[in-house]
Amino acid sequence: MANIELTKSYTAEAAIPANRIVKVGANDYGVLLGAAATDSLIGISTEIDATLGERIDVVHSGIVDLKLGGTVARGALITSDATGQGVAAAPAQGINHRIIGIALTSGVAGDL
Repeated sequence: MANIELTKSYTAEAAIPANRIVKVGANDYGVLLGAAATDSLIGISTEIDATLGERIDVVHSGIVDLKLGGTVARGALITSDATGQGVAAAPAQGINHRIIGIALTSGVAGDL
């Protein structure tokens, strides 16, 4: 169940599915699908898919559903996989992972 505090509208610079992690795009107020834990992740798309050039709402603060790309335990720090899905962050020495949030429930790949 979502509890959204801050949402901003952006332009999708490529197709972005619902409930995925997004990163800054090439243009101001443009976003792309998150593709790595080291990307400039800024939020999570809402429940509506967007195609190239369409407007898309991105949640910056609050509790929101996120499609998972792997097994995640509640309390785990979350980052992006190659398809904008949430995975447990596993930073190593010298590698900075961007954290997009904290899992409130446990889940497996494909779960919201």
